[in-house]
Amino acid sequence: MKDPYRIIKQPLITEKSTILRESNKYAFVVDVKANKADIRKAAEELFDLKDKILKINTIQVRGKTKGQFWRYRQGRRPHWKKVIITVTEGTTIEAFESI
Repeated sequence: MKDPYRIIKQPLITEKSTILRESNKYAFVVDVKANKADIRKAAEELFDLKDKILKINTIQVRGKTKGQFWRYRQGRRPHWKKVIITVTEGTTIEAFESI
């Protein structure tokens, strides 16, 4: 298994992910090449969620093309991947408690 810190990069803090926390769903930015099995193992190891993860949804976000970058060329934002982890009722993840 890869290093769990390279699979799960950071928590995703947005208005929508804050609303999702009320229904025991947590959003993270993950490695683009990570699959659901790798993400599950990394989350169980990092956040001590053994047998508490119900569902994992992954979303690939395509980078947008942006305006004039240099000499009439367009720039591009990078592609990235996010994951929404659904945990059992009453379970919290410490990464979101300080926010």
